[in-house]
Amino acid sequence: MAFPYLTDVVHSLFGISLPLPMPMFGLFVAIAMLVAAYALKRELQRKHSNGQISNARMKSKNEKGVSTFIEVPPQEIVADLSFVVMLAGIAGARLFHILEHTDEFMASPWAMIFTTSGLSIFGGLIAGTLAGLYCVRRWQLALRPTLDAAAPTMMLGYAIGRIGCQVSGDGDWGSVANLALKPDWLPLWTWAQTYDNNIVGAIIAAPGVYPTPLYEVLMSMACFVLLWAFRKNPFQAGWLFSMYMLLAGVERLLIEKIRINPVFDILGIHATQAEFISGALIAAGLTGMLVLRKRSPAMPQTGAKAK
Repeated sequence: MAFPYLTDVVHSLFGISLPLPMPMFGLFVAIAMLVAAYALKRELQRKHSNGQISNARMKSKNEKGVSTFIEVPPQEIVADLSFVVMLAGIAGARLFHILEHTDEFMASPWAMIFTTSGLSIFGGLIAGTLAGLYCVRRWQLALRPTLDAAAPTMMLGYAIGRIGCQVSGDGDWGSVANLALKPDWLPLWTWAQTYDNNIVGAIIAAPGVYPTPLYEVLMSMACFVLLWAFRKNPFQAGWLFSMYMLLAGVERLLIEKIRINPVFDILGIHATQAEFISGALIAAGLTGMLVLRKRSPAMPQTGAKAK
């Protein structure tokens, strides 16, 4: 069973109908942004207190209207950063979905642009990251330490966002489930779901499809725990973000095996858009982890007590 709007949740839990047309997917995206922003603020504060990240320099105007720069602790820019990343992420997610389904877009462009479903998570990730990199450079923050601070929070936000996909039934489910492969000890709902009342209006025949958003929630939370545990690693700045790219790529590459997405042919390689991006993330992540695995002589010690 899917619950596209808050009204559906209230009705299912309490049996009453209230006019609460808030999309559940959007609600979980908002929760993901708030939780990720809190975690990022905490991590930036820790790195700032340890001397790993200096103050941000933001452009401002004095009483005379003359432009100047003011220095603020990096954790103070999280609200502005989150807002920019959110807007860019939504635009990128929609754009990449359109690029993946160009035939549908050409047939009905306005419907695809303003639909309540159809978002490419990798499109949002790429666009949001690029927007974040622009802000980091504009505010003159140390790039690699900032990326390291963002790595676990990005994975946490992804996990919470996928809960919204599962609850609302936004079409990110998998292929038809093969019940012959289901272990006897697993409940049926963990293997196959029909997502009745889903937000895209799709009718899924029994036994159902693989609930891939649920699997991604579990895998992403496990990846977050790993990243959070390694956030005080002794390696060079940028190593943790490289680990994030590796984990994100592997997680999505695995889930693509039980999803149905358009397949592209690029240089003789047949793969989905997500598989191509996953491969690039894995390669970049492995390279970064290997290159940055040794402590830099100029790297400050990270053993100081975190606040």
